[in-house]
Amino acid sequence: MIVWNKRITLIVSCLLVLSLLGPVGSRKAEAFTAANAHDAMQAFINVFYDPSAKYFYTNSDHQIHPEHAHGPNGGLYTDFWWGAQLWETVMDAYERTGSQTYRTLIDDIYAGFNAKYPDMMQNVFNDDLGWWALACLRAYELTGTAEYRNRGSFLFDKIYEEWDTSYYGGGIWWRRDAHNPNVSSNAQKNVATNAPMVMTAVKLYQATGNSAYLTKATQIYNWVKTKLVSGSKINDHLEGPGAGTVIDWDFTYNYGNYLGAAVSLYQVTGNNAYITDANTAATYAINNLVSAQTLLYEGENDGAGFKMIFARNLNRLRVIGGQSQYLNFLQQNATQAWNHRRTSDNIIGSDWLRPTGSSYVQSLAAAAGASILQLTPPDNYTGYIAGNGAYEAENARRTLVGGGGMINESTQGGYTGRGYVAGWNTSGTSLDFYVNQNTAGNRTITFRYAAGAGNASRYVRVNGVYVANNLSFSGTSGWGSWNTVTVTVPLNAGSNTIQLGYDSSRGNGNFLNVDLLSGL
Repeated sequence: MIVWNKRITLIVSCLLVLSLLGPVGSRKAEAFTAANAHDAMQAFINVFYDPSAKYFYTNSDHQIHPEHAHGPNGGLYTDFWWGAQLWETVMDAYERTGSQTYRTLIDDIYAGFNAKYPDMMQNVFNDDLGWWALACLRAYELTGTAEYRNRGSFLFDKIYEEWDTSYYGGGIWWRRDAHNPNVSSNAQKNVATNAPMVMTAVKLYQATGNSAYLTKATQIYNWVKTKLVSGSKINDHLEGPGAGTVIDWDFTYNYGNYLGAAVSLYQVTGNNAYITDANTAATYAINNLVSAQTLLYEGENDGAGFKMIFARNLNRLRVIGGQSQYLNFLQQNATQAWNHRRTSDNIIGSDWLRPTGSSYVQSLAAAAGASILQLTPPDNYTGYIAGNGAYEAENARRTLVGGGGMINESTQGGYTGRGYVAGWNTSGTSLDFYVNQNTAGNRTITFRYAAGAGNASRYVRVNGVYVANNLSFSGTSGWGSWNTVTVTVPLNAGSNTIQLGYDSSRGNGNFLNVDLLSGL
């Protein structure tokens, strides 16, 4: 399950943030080798798969950790919806290689899951069940095994029973035990439940020829588009009484699920309007849910797998929809994931802009990195990727002290991306920009900011070394008036951390809104 109140915490504590895709940098974004894809998948299996249980461990150290102690054996093994995504990662590898090893794993993982969850319907979350319905239908397409089709059909039918017009004009409820938004905060209808059901219904139509599935796919898609899509923005869910309140959280997997649903309907109808919808969603995500062209960090736990779902469906848009313009983006992100792996075991962490640390890595995060290398055709470039040099502040990682302000805001006009970081005047707080460069050398970087309360100052630290103790940000005429300040910094080839921070002992003071770091 994806627990929605925990996702509010994810936004605050893990700093879900978004950025704008700017001009392409000096180096063409390129990818990796087929050997890298092989090594990434082998590492994932070696570290996380337990062949005796036919199941994946939750963590790379095979220990239970309290921040995600969900799943069989007290959380030792992956939980319900993670299991479906990891099963699809194996399918990604099977599609790339045709290897009998992965073909056998498809069957083994299914058997292992059923041993841990003999009655899937005890799970009250329709999105969890839906991930398995979709994965089962994909397994049927790859293997022809009737059991997978039958299980997918059974799950689809049970979930579709939750289609309800009593609230919000239709849509499938997130939970089977919460259908009244007047009495339950869990009563909501979201993209994560509904859009994958479109893809599943299309697969059932293809498998059976039963046009009722296509009718249902179209019905669900139209509801999502009418209720949760606003222009190019895919909102998260509807909740509350009456007509409901749209909750406009941005997650990469919402865009991936919606464009994936559109691609599926295009596949069976040939209607180019679906490709238009898919391209609109893809373009928004590529322009906003990135940092210097790399898919953003969305936290640990559930959020670490969101970009896997986006990448998987973006690749379907590329292949099924004939949209070759996305190949470069996928290759760049595959390279970033691989370049930032932990070289001791080739495991990829949750943030593709910075090196994977020495601590344990969660299986869903590692699967996301392994999957994009399976999906993306290699072009044999093995260097660094600098991206486009535009790092939106709202996409930077944050250090907060005692709350520390530093909220995402978009009330003042003239900003780039989706907003800026505001309310920042506390010692010990900082913005960390993870910057990649093709070559080492000094670079002049630019901060775009507003200082409506008067002159402000901050320190700048690069890779742990202070390069400016008290960089001055001259006051601006108001919070909607933007200015820039530059500073020259030494950068390494590959990964760097540029920290803009507040330390009163260094003379730093006053409020400051930060919009963008650029010039790289």
